[in-house]
Amino acid sequence: MSNIVAIVGRPNVGKSTLYNRLIGERQAIIDDTSGVTRDRQYGLSEWNGKTFTVVDTGGFVYGSEDVFEAAIRSQVQIAIEEATVIIFMVDVMTGITDLDEEVAAMLRKSNKEVILVVNKVDNSSRMMEANEFWSLGFEETYFLSSLSGSGTGEVLDLITEKLQDDTKLESDLPKIAILGQPNVGKSSLVNALLGEERNIVTDIAGTTRDSIHTKYAKFGKEFLIIDTAGIRKKSKVSENLEFYSVMRALRSMEEADVCILMINAVDGIEAQDMSIFRLIQKRNKGIVMLVNKWDLLEKETNTARDYEKKLREKIAPFNDIPIIFTSALNKQRIFKAVEAALEVYENRSRKIKTSTLNDFLQEAIEKTPPPSHRGKYIKIKYVTQLPTYYPAFAFFCNYPQHVKEGYRNFLENQLREQFNFTGVPIGIFFRKK
Repeated sequence: MSNIVAIVGRPNVGKSTLYNRLIGERQAIIDDTSGVTRDRQYGLSEWNGKTFTVVDTGGFVYGSEDVFEAAIRSQVQIAIEEATVIIFMVDVMTGITDLDEEVAAMLRKSNKEVILVVNKVDNSSRMMEANEFWSLGFEETYFLSSLSGSGTGEVLDLITEKLQDDTKLESDLPKIAILGQPNVGKSSLVNALLGEERNIVTDIAGTTRDSIHTKYAKFGKEFLIIDTAGIRKKSKVSENLEFYSVMRALRSMEEADVCILMINAVDGIEAQDMSIFRLIQKRNKGIVMLVNKWDLLEKETNTARDYEKKLREKIAPFNDIPIIFTSALNKQRIFKAVEAALEVYENRSRKIKTSTLNDFLQEAIEKTPPPSHRGKYIKIKYVTQLPTYYPAFAFFCNYPQHVKEGYRNFLENQLREQFNFTGVPIGIFFRKK
């Protein structure tokens, strides 16, 4: 189960600033103009050994106050349905508004874990003013400044206390999730594989509202297919249905061992596809990329080799993944996609003996030793694979903090070439001997 933490509240209370702080990256655009967060941001956060997805709700389009208020109400409702923990953010500088009261009433009626966060509390006089927010009736009320970061540690501690322990889909079979924007052909692929109209296929984006689990058992192969709701393009994400769909898709991603990311050959890889790709990578899932609707392109001006080269340049540095050109409608190369996904599953499960690892890597390290740091020579003593659910390796050396990023990439490439980790993100850690 994926733990989702949703940040809700009026425009311009500081949701995006808090989101950036929780995920540790400057991803959301921050501006004093209300409605800047037009698309929702999805990021990964880790605290106290727990990992969770943070959703910065936005998706506002410019319009009347009524449109704003309706958008806020509806996304609060979806957060109530889908999120594990809800952060309700208010602004000490404006005090309690009518809309704050309304959102508070909706949240109080729900059975969800709600943390009320009063933002922009950065001096003693504002601390006094913030006390009025206790009247909203939330036991978990915290004062903080998302800009300076004061008070966010306590909120993170509370979030992790409230998160549920991860429960995986109970099955020993490989679990393959099919992800991508709406109307890219995910349901058509599932139907083509199963040879039946398992899913409704229409030209209306957003038909698949929920993830569907289906067992595939044909031609000596067995696995579970997770067909997810489409992840909507940014410009259209304001539809409530799509916000709901993305929340569900995030859960499906968590359940999967391998994610098949489908892109539309005609449109090419778009910003939203890249967001999905990086989310899969951050979660250390196996990845296969399908370029669907390949039959619709003019072959005179588009060759698979050129198209693939451009794709790999865009997804770099992690571009060691299978890329397959398909037409789900014509059943073109769909079984090749299945074979690639199962091969990536094997690669993700691969365990290498410590002796085999060291024999190979000592030779590579002797040929290309790590660069010295300020006259200090770095010596890597040995390497071992960590007992994680994805391939991760610990290199023990005398100065782990001084190993440069370039050398880390060199070691990763050596492992990929020798042991075949195609389609799988690799974790590399340096530890003190």
